Amino acid sequence: MQTNSKIWTEKVSCETEYDQLQKVIVCSPAYMKIGKIINETQKHYESENIDVSIAMAQHEAFVQTLKNQHIQVLELSPNPDLYEQVFTRDIGFCIGETFYTSSMQRQIRVPEVNELKKQLDHQKTPFQSIDISSIEGGDVIIDGQTIWIGVSERTTIEAINMLEKELPNHQIIPLTISDQILHLDCAFNCISSNTVLIYPHAFTEKDLEKIKQHYDVIIEVSKDEQFTLGTNVLSIGNNTVISLPENKVVNHALQTHGFSVIEVPFSEIIKSGGSFRCCTLPMRRDK
Repeated sequence: MQTNSKIWTEKVSCETEYDQLQKVIVCSPAYMKIGKIINETQKHYESENIDVSIAMAQHEAFVQTLKNQHIQVLELSPNPDLYEQVFTRDIGFCIGETFYTSSMQRQIRVPEVNELKKQLDHQKTPFQSIDISSIEGGDVIIDGQTIWIGVSERTTIEAINMLEKELPNHQIIPLTISDQILHLDCAFNCISSNTVLIYPHAFTEKDLEKIKQHYDVIIEVSKDEQFTLGTNVLSIGNNTVISLPENKVVNHALQTHGFSVIEVPFSEIIKSGGSFRCCTLPMRRDK
């Protein structure tokens, strides 16, 4: 756990998903396992479960990759009772200079938010709780004044409407995603001002049209690479993304469109339903 309060008390600032990443919250998968099944990916890997030693090694390599890119990494202390704690993106999100803590749909994950709040309080980092049920950070994708929010099993239209009232100067666009998709970022990701990754089968034709009206470059992800979370790359700035080496078609398409791809093994962690974006909670991105 970081104890340097100066690092934590600097104000947050996130305007997009792709500006230069400066500071991010992660958590070790030290106690990761598939316990109570809470998504379709976990159901697939239930009998195999998680090899924690491999997950730890892969996460450590990922964190080192971030540090090698001069990104400040703030580490929450893993709790042995919280199996999903590695997925820090879900428990909060920053929009502009406001840090929101999520309202989790699954009761089993509520203590993760409480752990985050304790740390934020301890380090005197201001935050705003969302109490209406429910909204999770994996469903919130920001692109300047436009905020895309997935309407999913985890995020309700009521919570989206509440956030819309909080942010009158932003355009909030709800996207209904299919039941098989856990969060919006498992099917959609904005990686530059004119480029998105998308698994089209997760959306209605009407919502696909909304997306196409906003972006010139639509990189479609296949069913196979959606299962290995091809959309769930982490943009770190300067048209650079961190992606799984297994997602060869996605990575080639990204490179074709001028992106630099840093390939990091993460195969053990994705068994629980999340990849690089899911495992990071950005606090500051600079233009």
